[in-house]
Amino acid sequence: MRGHSIQTAEPAGLVVREEGRKTVLEAHGDWLVETIGPQDAPLKRIARSADAENVILDLSHLGRIDTAGAYILGRILRPCHDPDADFHFAGDHPVARRLIHEVRVRSTISEQPKAPVSGFMSAMARIGAGLEAAYLEAVATFAFFGRTVTTAISTAAQPWRFRLTPTVWAMEEVGVNALPIVAVLSFFIGAVVAFMGANLLGQLGFNVFTVELVGIAVLREFGVLITAIMLAGRSDSAFTASIGAMKMQQEVDAMRVLGLDPYEALVLPRVVACVLMAPLLTFGAMISGIFGGMLVAWSAQDISPALFITRFHSELPWSHFWVGMSKAPVFGLVVAVIGCRQGMEVKGDVNSLGRRVTASVVQSIFAVIVLEALFAMMYLELGI
Repeated sequence: MRGHSIQTAEPAGLVVREEGRKTVLEAHGDWLVETIGPQDAPLKRIARSADAENVILDLSHLGRIDTAGAYILGRILRPCHDPDADFHFAGDHPVARRLIHEVRVRSTISEQPKAPVSGFMSAMARIGAGLEAAYLEAVATFAFFGRTVTTAISTAAQPWRFRLTPTVWAMEEVGVNALPIVAVLSFFIGAVVAFMGANLLGQLGFNVFTVELVGIAVLREFGVLITAIMLAGRSDSAFTASIGAMKMQQEVDAMRVLGLDPYEALVLPRVVACVLMAPLLTFGAMISGIFGGMLVAWSAQDISPALFITRFHSELPWSHFWVGMSKAPVFGLVVAVIGCRQGMEVKGDVNSLGRRVTASVVQSIFAVIVLEALFAMMYLELGI
C-alpha cells in the first residue's frame, strides 16, 4: 500500500522594514490557522503605529495561506481608502491577494460596544426607545390583522379552500382541552367573590345580595376575563411555539415554495378556532363561577341553592350575560392574532423562539386588559 506524506506547516514569520515613508510587511512561511497565533499581537501593534495608506504587503516569501491567515494579514489595510490598490502589494503569490480581498469583503467588523451612559438623558433615551418599539409592534400587529382579514375574505369567497381538519384540531386544543382548567379557576374566582360578599355585606345585614354580587361579577367580568387570560397563557403560547418551530425548520418557506399560503394554512384555522371556542369557554367559566359562589353562599351564609337560583333568575337581567358573551369573540380574535403573528416572526434560532413566546403571552394579556377597560367604559356610557 502506497503511503502519503503529510506536508508540515512552516511557522509564520513577519519581517518589518521601513523604506522611506513606506512600511513594508514581509510575510514568511505558512500563514495558516495553526501557525498565525504568534503574529496576531505584532500586527495589531503595527496597525496602531503605522499609517495604513503607507503599508505594503510583500508576498514574495509567503508560503501557504488560508482564510484565517488572509484575515489577519489583510486586516491592517482595512482602514485604507482603496485596500486593493496595486501599490499596497509587492511580490507574487498565486492566491494570497485574491484571498485577502475575498475575506475582507465577506466579513464585517463589529464596532466596539459603547460604555453605558447613566443619567437623566440616558433614562429618557431608553424610555423613548421602548415607546418606539411598542409603537412598531402595534403597527406590525395591526398589519398582520389586516392580512388575516383579507385571507379570511378570500377564503370565504372560495369556501373549498378553507381547511376544516386543522380548524377542528385547533378547536379541540383551544376549547375542549382548556375547559377543565378554565372551569377550575372560575370556580375559585366565584368562591372568592362570594367570600368577599359574606364579609362585607354580612356586616350590613345584606347577605342575600351576595347572589347579585356573584352573578354580576362572574357574568360581566370574571368569566370572560379568566377565559381570555387562560387563552393568552395556554393557547397563545402554543400557537407561537408551533408556528415558530415550523419557521425554524423552514417548513413555512417550503409551504410558500409549494404555492401554499401560510396565512391560509396556519393562521386562519387557529383564529377561527379561538373565535368560535372563546364564547363556549366563557359560558363554561360562567357556570363554574356561579356554582362556586353558590356553594360558598350556602356554606357561609346559609343561602340555599334553591334560594340562590331563584333570586339569581329574578333579580339579574339577561343583559349581564350578553355583555360578558359579547366580549369573548373579540378576546379570542385578539389572542389568536397576536400568537400567530409572534410565531411568524420567529427567526432561525432558539433564543428568538423563546423571546417571541414570552412576547406573545405578555402582549396578549396586556391587550385583553386594555380591551376589558374599553368595553367597561363603553357599556357604562351606553347604560348596559
